[in-house]
Amino acid sequence: MSLEKNSTLNHVSIIMDGNGRWANERAHQRVWGHIRGSSVVSDIVEEADDLGIGALTLYAFSTENWSRPLTEVKTLFSLLKKFLKKEKKRIIKNQIRFKVIGDITGLPEETKKLVSSLEEETRTFQGLKLTFAFGYGGRDEIVQAVNRFIKENPGKELDMNTLDECLMAPELGDVDLLIRTGGDQRISNFLLWQIAYAELYFTQTKWPDFKRSEFRNIINEVTQRERRFGSVVETNSLDSSLTLAEKNKQELKEMQIGTP
Repeated sequence: MSLEKNSTLNHVSIIMDGNGRWANERAHQRVWGHIRGSSVVSDIVEEADDLGIGALTLYAFSTENWSRPLTEVKTLFSLLKKFLKKEKKRIIKNQIRFKVIGDITGLPEETKKLVSSLEEETRTFQGLKLTFAFGYGGRDEIVQAVNRFIKENPGKELDMNTLDECLMAPELGDVDLLIRTGGDQRISNFLLWQIAYAELYFTQTKWPDFKRSEFRNIINEVTQRERRFGSVVETNSLDSSLTLAEKNKQELKEMQIGTP
């Protein structure tokens, strides 16, 4: 079964794992896995765009990755820079909106300027929302969001909708599907708030071997899953489930008021 454009999965996120192990299996240094894996990113971005997915968020560098060997960290920095230079024209041509979330203060100045420039140039684009999580941690994002609210609204209570708006990229919305390559079945501090009702898919394929065809097949499979968001019937989205829940609570309240 082929998937038509305009996928029902609006926001897909990927933990691009297995680069180092891929390299070690071939008697190479870990950095070679990252180099090979970087070439996969363009294909998956293009496939996501072709499938009509609204947003794609890629876990490129976590807050925990700072503890890796300096050579590996520098390689990841260099690969981000090369991606920005190589893919800029294609991103603009396809009206892709590019953004980086996380702490990029440790990046070289030239790379930070490339990030800022591409973000500004694509800010109003209406195509695929491509987001790199770099220097990112899910717990850190939530703490920052709460502290931001407290600072801007002293003495007020925080609700879920307001916390959504205080996140690093509120326009992306909740994650519909989280994919992790490389065989491990962990979330690894990635988009903790946004994946509350996400479908999870773990593949043994290491990121350097992850192909467009496998990505498409995963999207096809997950699209066929019944998503209920805590209900007993399938619903189109978490928002529709919450709307139904509010309606049911209101009707129950009215019934209780009318009870003699």
